[in-house]
This record gives sequence, structure tokens and C-alpha cells, in this order.
Amino acid sequence: MYTKQISVFLENKKGRLAEVTKLLTDEGINIRAMSLADVVDFGVLRLIVNDPARGLRVLKAHDLAAQETDVLAVEIQDKPGSLHEIVEVLDREGVNIEYMYTSFGKKGDNVIVVFKSDDAARAVNGLEKAGIPLLPGNVIQNL
Repeated sequence: MYTKQISVFLENKKGRLAEVTKLLTDEGINIRAMSLADVVDFGVLRLIVNDPARGLRVLKAHDLAAQETDVLAVEIQDKPGSLHEIVEVLDREGVNIEYMYTSFGKKGDNVIVVFKSDDAARAVNGLEKAGIPLLPGNVIQNL
């Protein structure tokens, strides 16, 4: 039910993102979803890749500050209100969403939403009670 995400901490300077994408490209690792956020001096690149264990090894082998995090992924219809349904369920459960992003690919006509919350167990419980299935990590990794 959890999806493995790689978080990479990068200096906020020209060429750092290209360095990461080249390393992954050279190793044949495919990025399936990503988010990049910056703070003044550094950025956090969050990635879902087709082979998270190998991706993490490659990045760490090149002295990049990278770590693996468990996140949740759900499939929603690509229509107005679908995201709100998920957010509303989590809000009712008292779950705070720390960050959220979507995947590059679609599953049929649906969109994959990835998120991290302050209480994954409560998020899972609330979504399951609402009949909203969580996607296993291999689904998004193999889109």
C-alpha cells in the first residue's frame, strides 16, 4: 500500500537538477512522478522511479544527500471534485497533508495523486473507510 519515494536535497544552483536526471538516465532509471520545491539555499526533489532501491543507491554513490520515504498514492478520476473528495476524507480523519503531487502517467482515464501525511495509518484507515483504494507502490512505478 505504500509507495517508495526518493527525496534528494540539492543546492539551489544551476545544473544540480540536470546532474540528478543524467545519473538516473545513464542507469536506465525511469522517473514516474516528481516534485521540486525550493527554499532559499536548497531544494527538495521528490521522485518516484521504476526501481527505487537502485535509484537510491545510484544517487548516494554520487554523494547526493538522498533518502527513501514511504508515501501514499491514490487513483482519482480526472474530473472536478475528485481531489477534493480525497482531501475532505483526510480532513475528516484529522490528517494533515504535508505535501502532494501527481504522477506523469495516467492509469486509464484516471490520475495518480501521491501524498505524505503526518499520520499514514490514520490516512489509510480513513481512505479505506471511504472506499478509496490505495495503490501499491509497483502500480505507479510501472506506469
